[in-house]
Parts: sequence; structure tokens; C-alpha cells
Amino acid sequence: MNGPRPRIRAGLVALTLLHLTLACWILLAPRSFFDLAWVNMNMTYNQHLLLDFGAMNLALALVLGTATRTMDTRLLRTALQGTLLFWAAHFGIHLRYLHSMTAASTALLMTALAMTIALPAALLTLVRRTARSTISAAKQPKPGPTPPAPNGS
Repeated sequence: MNGPRPRIRAGLVALTLLHLTLACWILLAPRSFFDLAWVNMNMTYNQHLLLDFGAMNLALALVLGTATRTMDTRLLRTALQGTLLFWAAHFGIHLRYLHSMTAASTALLMTALAMTIALPAALLTLVRRTARSTISAAKQPKPGPTPPAPNGS
């Protein structure tokens, strides 16, 4: 793998699959997803909100998948910024409900959620660096033909 583009694509594939997996699980079997202790956190089941969450994951998977396929810089940035915003907010929400969990479960959950923030943040950094180096390379003068040497008269 040369350069950052294959790493960016691999990270996008991982994020796309994560959101697609969440979407399918939640939309097809919402109760089994909710029954996870990390999800229900001793709260009342609300199928409507859970299905909305599944649909949002499906939409995010589409945007990430399209960014993966096109590798368009603007779309990459938008998809990764949206993903980063979602996971950062999700992390903050979970911080409010840790009182119902054991210390070990809390550590595992927050580590997993931190990783969902770290991956899009790292990919966004790679996309920005790649875009900057591409712009810098485009601004470099292109070597042209060597002008003929003046005649020595």
C-alpha cells in the first residue's frame, strides 16, 4: 500500500461496514439490539426511536460507502465530519448514563466508543494532508522543454 489513499479507503470500508451492520441489526431485530446492556442501560424500550437510529445508520453507511467509492475530497470530508460528529455526540450521551454499569463494562464501552471517534478523526487528518499535498504538487512548476542555448556570436 503506497500513500495514504489505500489506508483512507480501508478505514472508510470499516466505518461503512460498522454502520451497515448496526443498521441491519437494528432494523431487522431491534429488540435483540436493545437487549444489550450497553444499549438499554436500564431504560424503557422504545421501538420507534430505535428504528430511527437504525435508519440513520443506514443513511450514514450510504454516504460513507459513496465516499469510499468516489474518493472525492469534499465528500470524504463531509462523510468523515458527519461520522465524527455523530460518534462524539454519542460518546457524550453515554457519559450521562454510566451509573447503571459495572466498572469493567464502563471501561469496555467507553474504549469502544473512543475508537469510533479516533478512526474518523485519523482518516480526516489523512484526507486533509493528502488534499494539501495534492494542491502543493499542482502548484509546482511543470518541467518544460529546455530552451535552446544562445548562439555565441
